[in-house]
Amino acid sequence: MTTSVSFVGLALASSLVFVAVVLSMWQHLGLGRQIVWASVRALVQLLIVGVVLAFLLQPGQSIWWSFAWVLLMVPFAAGVVARRAPEVPRVRWLALVAFGTTTIVILGLLFGLRIFPLEPRTLVPLAGMMIGNSMTATVLVATRIVAEFREKRPLIEVRLALGFRSRDAFLPYLRSALKTALVPQIETTKAVGIVFLPGAMTGLILAGVDPIEAVRVQVVVMYLVLGSVAVATSTVALGLSRTLFTADQRAVHLPEER
Repeated sequence: MTTSVSFVGLALASSLVFVAVVLSMWQHLGLGRQIVWASVRALVQLLIVGVVLAFLLQPGQSIWWSFAWVLLMVPFAAGVVARRAPEVPRVRWLALVAFGTTTIVILGLLFGLRIFPLEPRTLVPLAGMMIGNSMTATVLVATRIVAEFREKRPLIEVRLALGFRSRDAFLPYLRSALKTALVPQIETTKAVGIVFLPGAMTGLILAGVDPIEAVRVQVVVMYLVLGSVAVATSTVALGLSRTLFTADQRAVHLPEER
C-alpha cells in the first residue's frame, strides 16, 4: 500500500503555512510575507521540477538528458552561493570548481562501486541531494574563512613577518572555519534515527517500502551527503586560502564590508 497526496490534500496542507504566518504575526517578527513567498516559490519550483523529472524518467529515455540536468545544477548552485556570499572573492568560480569536483568524486564512487545502478531515477535525485547540501555548507565555510581572515589579519601578518609561508600562517584559522562548516553535518549524522527520521527514509516508508530497505537507502544517502559536504568545503577552503594571499606571500586587501 502506498500513500499518495491528492491536490485537495496539497491545498489543505497550506494550513500549515498559515500556522507559521500566524505565529510570525503574533510575535511581531515581520516574516509573514517571506514565509508565504518561500512557500509559493517552493511549490512552483517543485512543480516545474516534477514536469522535468516526468520527462527524464520516461521508460527508454536517454540517460544523457539526466547528465545534462546535473550539469545545469552545478552552475546554478554556484550562482546561489555567489548571491549568498558576495563578500567572498571569486566565490562563484570557487563554488563551481567545488561542486564540479564533488560531483565527479562522489557520484564516481557511488556508481563506480555499483552501490546504485546508473539510471536517471538514481542519478538526478542523488545529484540534487549532494549539490543541495553542499551548497549550504559551501556558503558557511566561505563566509567563515573570510571572517576569520578579516578578524585575525594582524596575527596572520605577524606570522608572515616571522617567516611563515601564507599557507602555514593561515592554517589554524582555516581549520577553524572548516570545523564550523562540517560540525553541523556531523551532528546531524549522529542524530539520525534517534532524534528524527530523514526525508529519504520517511518518503520511502510513506511510499510503502519495507522499513529495512528504507534504512539501507537512507544510510547510503546520509554517507553521500556527509562525503559531498566534506569534499565541497575542503575544495573551497583550499582555493580560497590561496586567493587571500599573493604569489609573494602577502595578505590581500579585501573591500570593506557593507
